[in-house]
Amino acid sequence: MAESQSGELFSTKWQEASNRGAAILSHLGEHVPLLYCLEAEPQQREEEQKVEEHLLFPLEWFLFGEDPHVGLEKLQQCDSGSSSQQCGRVFKEGETVYSCRDCAIDPTCVLCMECFQKSVHKSHRYKMHASAGGGFCDCGDLEAWKTGPCCSQHDPGTSVAMETDECTLDSGLEERAQTLFRVLLRYTVDMLVWKETDELQEELKPKVKEDKYFCVLYNDEHHSYDHVIYTLQRAIRCDQTEAQTYTALIDREGRRAVKRGTLRSCQQAKDSIRSNSEQLTQQPLRVEILNTAVMAHQIFALRLGTWFQKIIGYSVGLRQVFCQVALDPCVDGDKLSLISRVMLHDAGLYKGARKVIHELIFSSLLMDTEYKRQFAMKFTEHYKQLQEDFISDDHQRNISVTALSVQIFTVPTLARQLIEEGNVIKVIIDTVMEMMREHLDSNGRFHFQGYNSDKFFRVQVIFHDLRYILISKPSVWTEELRVKFLEGFRVFLCFLRCMQGMEEVKRQVGQHVEVEPEWEAGFTLQMQLRHILGMFQDWCSSDERVMLLAFQECYQVLMSCTNQPFRSEPTDSYMCKQILHARSYKVSQEPVSIHLPISRLLAGLYVLLCQNGAVQFLPDFVDPAQMNFIELAEQPLRCIVLAAQVCADMWRRNGLSLVSQVYYYQDVKCRDEMFDKDVIMLQIAASKMDPNHFLMLILLRFELFEMFNGNCSSKDQEVLKQWNRLTEEMLYLIIIIVGERYVPGISDVSKEDVTTREVIHLLCIEPMAHSSLVKSLPENESHETGLESVISKVATFKKPGVSGHGLYGLKNEWLKEFNPFFYHYSRPQHSKAEEAQKKRRTQEGSDKALRPPVPPPFCPAFSSMVHLLCCDVFIHVLRRVLQKAVEDRSNRWTEPMIQRALHLVAQALLEEKTQLQGSNPEDVTFEFSLKAQKIGSEHGKSLFHFLSKMKSLPSLEAQKDMITWNLQMFEVVKCLREKSGPVVSFPIHQSKSEESVQDKEKAERKRKAEAAKAHRQKIMAQMSAMQKNFIESNKMLYDNVPESSSQSETTATVESSRMDVDDSRVALGPQQGVCCTDWEALTCILCQEEQEVQAQAPAMVLTACVQRSTVLTQCRGKTLSVKDQYYPLFMPPDLAVGTHTGSCGHVMHATCWQKYFEAVQNTTRNRLHAELLIDLENGEYMCPLCKSLCNTVIPLIPVEACQFDYDSAELVGQHLTLSRWIQILVSRIRGLKAAREADNSEQGADQATALSVEEQADFRSILSFGVQEPPKFCHSITEMLVVCATTVHRVGLQMAPNDLCPYVPVMSWNTCAYTIQAIENMLQEEGKALFGSLQNRQLAGLKAVVQFSAAQRLKSSHAVVQQHFANMLAVLLPVPNVEDTPSILEVDFFHLLVGLVLSIPVLYQEEAVDLQPSAISTAYNHLHVLHLVTMGHMLQVLLTSHDCAVIGGAEESDEAQAAAALYSFVSQHTDGLRSGVSGFTVAETVKRGVLPFLRSAALFFSCLTGVPPPEELSIVAESPESQLPFICSYLALPCNLFQLFQDHRDVITPLMKRWCENTAISKALKGEMHIIRYPRKRNRLIDLPEDYSVLLNQASHFKCPNSSDDERKHPTLCLLCGVMLCAQSPCCQVQLNGEDVGACTAHAATCGAGVGMFLRVRECEIVLMASRTRGSPYPAPYLDDYGETDPQLGRGNPLHLSPERYRKLLNMWQQHCILEEIARSLEVLNVMFAFEWQML
Repeated sequence: MAESQSGELFSTKWQEASNRGAAILSHLGEHVPLLYCLEAEPQQREEEQKVEEHLLFPLEWFLFGEDPHVGLEKLQQCDSGSSSQQCGRVFKEGETVYSCRDCAIDPTCVLCMECFQKSVHKSHRYKMHASAGGGFCDCGDLEAWKTGPCCSQHDPGTSVAMETDECTLDSGLEERAQTLFRVLLRYTVDMLVWKETDELQEELKPKVKEDKYFCVLYNDEHHSYDHVIYTLQRAIRCDQTEAQTYTALIDREGRRAVKRGTLRSCQQAKDSIRSNSEQLTQQPLRVEILNTAVMAHQIFALRLGTWFQKIIGYSVGLRQVFCQVALDPCVDGDKLSLISRVMLHDAGLYKGARKVIHELIFSSLLMDTEYKRQFAMKFTEHYKQLQEDFISDDHQRNISVTALSVQIFTVPTLARQLIEEGNVIKVIIDTVMEMMREHLDSNGRFHFQGYNSDKFFRVQVIFHDLRYILISKPSVWTEELRVKFLEGFRVFLCFLRCMQGMEEVKRQVGQHVEVEPEWEAGFTLQMQLRHILGMFQDWCSSDERVMLLAFQECYQVLMSCTNQPFRSEPTDSYMCKQILHARSYKVSQEPVSIHLPISRLLAGLYVLLCQNGAVQFLPDFVDPAQMNFIELAEQPLRCIVLAAQVCADMWRRNGLSLVSQVYYYQDVKCRDEMFDKDVIMLQIAASKMDPNHFLMLILLRFELFEMFNGNCSSKDQEVLKQWNRLTEEMLYLIIIIVGERYVPGISDVSKEDVTTREVIHLLCIEPMAHSSLVKSLPENESHETGLESVISKVATFKKPGVSGHGLYGLKNEWLKEFNPFFYHYSRPQHSKAEEAQKKRRTQEGSDKALRPPVPPPFCPAFSSMVHLLCCDVFIHVLRRVLQKAVEDRSNRWTEPMIQRALHLVAQALLEEKTQLQGSNPEDVTFEFSLKAQKIGSEHGKSLFHFLSKMKSLPSLEAQKDMITWNLQMFEVVKCLREKSGPVVSFPIHQSKSEESVQDKEKAERKRKAEAAKAHRQKIMAQMSAMQKNFIESNKMLYDNVPESSSQSETTATVESSRMDVDDSRVALGPQQGVCCTDWEALTCILCQEEQEVQAQAPAMVLTACVQRSTVLTQCRGKTLSVKDQYYPLFMPPDLAVGTHTGSCGHVMHATCWQKYFEAVQNTTRNRLHAELLIDLENGEYMCPLCKSLCNTVIPLIPVEACQFDYDSAELVGQHLTLSRWIQILVSRIRGLKAAREADNSEQGADQATALSVEEQADFRSILSFGVQEPPKFCHSITEMLVVCATTVHRVGLQMAPNDLCPYVPVMSWNTCAYTIQAIENMLQEEGKALFGSLQNRQLAGLKAVVQFSAAQRLKSSHAVVQQHFANMLAVLLPVPNVEDTPSILEVDFFHLLVGLVLSIPVLYQEEAVDLQPSAISTAYNHLHVLHLVTMGHMLQVLLTSHDCAVIGGAEESDEAQAAAALYSFVSQHTDGLRSGVSGFTVAETVKRGVLPFLRSAALFFSCLTGVPPPEELSIVAESPESQLPFICSYLALPCNLFQLFQDHRDVITPLMKRWCENTAISKALKGEMHIIRYPRKRNRLIDLPEDYSVLLNQASHFKCPNSSDDERKHPTLCLLCGVMLCAQSPCCQVQLNGEDVGACTAHAATCGAGVGMFLRVRECEIVLMASRTRGSPYPAPYLDDYGETDPQLGRGNPLHLSPERYRKLLNMWQQHCILEEIARSLEVLNVMFAFEWQML
């Protein structure tokens, strides 16, 4: 209410004032300093509330003339039909935007995420990419889209133009709006451009000036984050955290007050900051001292910017008033509008102010057609000044006002208006020319030696604006448009004139060039102009008169260029009775330039004239008599000769700069406006000149004229080599000039035909991915290659597998179009394509002749070019080339030279054949075949004669097929001339001798191919046999061969003599089968020596990697430590964090490994970023063979051979029942405890005798069932036991190494249990059999871990292990003196089983004698422990499934009845079990829940005892439950598991009562405690959407939890739990173990125990993390339609989830291979600069 009253009061006061503007400013001057920049900074929300109350609300009241809420409601009622249909969302940096390739007018037309999802373009061919920031959504702009201009949200329902309806505001509202907007916008602009730091304008001056100041630090791009942090710490004495906060704010907002105080103190701070920053870089930081009042008003001016956006968003009318105020000239002397003032001061504003102003322009001036036009005119008017300011600025373009050009220059209608009214083309080019004038040399040409790369980069940005203006060519020309366009074109030609002939090079002779000349700038400029040149040509081609005038202008400018003049008078050259009158010029001796943009532009325009038929009018504009085609061809020919001489190594002393220039000259990035245009200019000259003269000119420029005239010779091998290479290049050029006709205008082909031919020749090299094809094709101005329109026609697509990418292969019917001398092939591509096609033809049984394809006919203007192929000079050149080969002057010819000559002969014959077929032979003047046979025939030296002789030359065996084909073509042409029959019948009517020769050759080729195939098969059979033999001998070396069975056949002869009972497939108990597997003789991978695994032999070790794991966790995010109540002795049932031990399966001697490890440590310490690869401090190393990451070794322990007497076992079983066994155990534990206490007291003897006689007997009775001496291991094995156990303990508990810690044996048992559970989970997930499915390396590692864990008790303190056993047993039995044990719901029973089984032998230890149980005692110990633990686990499953769904089924079975009885018993002793549950339901629930435990137990006992499992467990079952009887049989359990409770009723009944009475049970049943249900859910990676744009949409709505700013974020998705994180950002850094880490690292520490798998959404990239300092990128599982990933969204194609690749990621995680993958990728990458993964 108070706010409303104050607002009304101030509004009334201002309304009544004579000068309303002064009154409003006076109010601001009084209140703004009271709200901002106070001594104690208020909370942001509190400050905003006061600003709303005292400033903004009164202003809104004044605007509406009443309560703003009421006024706004009225306004919206009146204005409901005139709201804008444009979206106008301003993009932030990194935000994903979409462009429709089918509908967008140009690539700059984009949609925001929300509009795209609601538009028709979602089903079109779209691209997505990250915005650089500064643009806005074009949804609703009718000029931006061909179809679907509006999404469903912004569709007005009618296809109205963008021009908004006139919105009539209430006259009073309009007047108040004009007054208020004029005052406040003027105030905003004044304050933002205010230069006075201590004074304000009169209206704003406070009554009392406060003597308080701010030292304000501004952002720049010269100083790094660390520089600023260091400077602030030194200058204002703040700590690092505060300095980091200041720096982050300065970088985001552009400035920040770092000190408040008196003028003097602030001055001291300023001086200190400048001096400290100047020490680091030559340029000091920008610091200013502002009075608090000035600072306050500047902050409020920014706040008004966002307020303006809100107000004008209410109504189109208000927006129009605002635009009018912004564009109206000021009444001041400068007459500039407010928007002009703020634009001209843009470069002086800090980042935050720029952003607000730009967003205000977006939401106002650019949302209305008329005001957008007016703004565009203002922008063009100030264009030159704005660009000059931008170039001298150091901020990025996306926060410069110059970036707004894309919003206005790309609008087609606006671009035309700006050309006509603002002459914008001339303005832009004049601006560029002004900026680059400093690079002009004395000849008026550019010379970039020593240029400023940063400034040059900023100048290049201006070319983008020229491209924007030209992006849409006009469909209708006005006279004014013609005049202005041609005026701009003339200015453009003046610019190109400065490039024509720039940066000449001269061949270096003798000494290598000392300083390589600058060349990158020139080619960068050429690349920027590439599309602009094409656009100018497109504009010209759309109007005949413009095209002719443009050609005239271009020709005149070219003729006026003075670059590279001739230095001699014309001379006459003679060859074949022909005379050429031309000036002498040698590229190898004179300066030459590769930059000829005007010559190339002229060539492009001439072709367009021919294409459009306007060439007939050319004589009216350019005098034909003055067109000297030798001069026009001169410069392009020099360029091509230069490239040829570089290939011939004639310019090698000029360094790499020239090689690079020639490379880019012919590369796809530049060739269409460089090399291709030079070829076109030569084709133009060839079509206008006498063919003999043209060829003579080529010979002269290639410096081969005298050689082909026979007037020069040399014995210098280097010179001869150069001549040969130049001859090859010269012949290649003739092939190109005559054969390359796929240019619209030169022949009648379309752009689609051109693209088709390019794709065919690329696929002739090899099958290629879509992205490779796109990179190899030239792009147009819209970044389109035209590939999609032709690819399905010429190629078939092969989808990718789990790696690699999809490939396109050429269809066979297009192979006939292959031209081995395709002019866009690089030298490597030419070789690969030729090799691939010859190989293909050989496989097909065809000849190897790579004949030229039939080219399309020339257009009339170029039709005379074909006479090059039959002129006298051409015949002469070919004769001289072939003569060298026939006369076998080995150093005078090369095979590529002959290959090119044969190709030219073939081209000529094809041309003659085509002409003969198309017209009457008498009318055909093309007589190549006749001349080839006639010229020189009198001396036996005709071309045909040489060709015939070459067929029999052994040195040309590779070209034999091509020679044969040419000779056949001579016959074809002869028949056509004589009209002896149709061409198609020629092969049938060949001479018999020719036919028989062909048949013989084919038969011989076939015979050789079959012989070679038979030989290959024989070799492969031998290799296969050798390989099988090797694999059998070296099984441990192969980790990719699945284990067909878990038994070895090496003991078959021994087993054959045993009793039938030895075939028992029972792992434990009195019927235990015989161990038939032990380690074979193994070979050390380092020393290659073979050795058997024996207790007293030197230790053999297995490479291993121990790591913490959360793969099985049921409570993600939970961590475990020794501080927990029961851990690590008892693993909680949620398996929150386990310790996994894996191995690559490679074996070494312990001594060999120690030497290798020491060598690795010594060599790796000196390696760059070695700490990223392996952690030396924690014992990491790479496996010597497979380079897997390891951090320990597991000693190989031989399986104990047990002599099992089944009769004795049966006898023992009659006495050692479960009840008796429990009694003996409890007595033994009590006795051992009494003995320990006795040893620790002075009255030891008395206490020892204190046991009763009965207790003494029970104490010793455990030994009466059989004992034996434990195995004795050699020193190296015991040493390795300690090494491995210490690593497991250190990694698992994240503690310092301590082999005396009592938890060392516990962690060994835990890693054994967890590793088995992880393998069982993996087999279940992959649907594989329990046995026989593991790879050799996995099986070897598992067996080694189990045996190592079993042997661990021998190295540990017996008393400690005995105490551990007693504590673990106390979960199940009442053990004396053991209290505070967990309930059966709080432990994992498989970990308990492993711990009890592996620790029970220590009970047999006597004081003076080392003993362990015999085989029979061990079998019964295992049996009773398993029975007891299984019953406990079954009860655990039953209690945790009390509210499960009822399963229908019969209840008559014994199993169901036993289950019902158990359920009834438990119900009596617990409170909370549901009544009425059927026995069948209980039985099925318990069996399903206990199955993973039994599967894990089967794996465990198989590795522990070595007894083979039943065959049924080695096959994949229909369902896991169907294998339960076989598992029970193997584990000596009844098939009806509930039978256990009946068999041991007397024992188990009191135990179950005890278990159920635990308070934790009642809490769980009441729902007061979290319980784990069985079977545990199998963890998988989160479900990802099929369409990647859904993920991008989620990321676009992501809000950082710790930051409210709108700066670019890196939303990163955890694939383990689905949490979206703010990665790589200071706002979300946290402290982890005293170190700052990023959000992903911190999250991985809890979610994945340090291991993480994240998807960086905007980058479309997986990040694997394994520690704070180690990570690596990995391809995302999203592929485009072409089977390729798209990191960084570089291509922007629609992406879809690949289930196969996502499953590969799942397998990598479940198999604990992430660490290994990271290490391997880092090993391959060999990173030069370390990435701070901990900051991710």
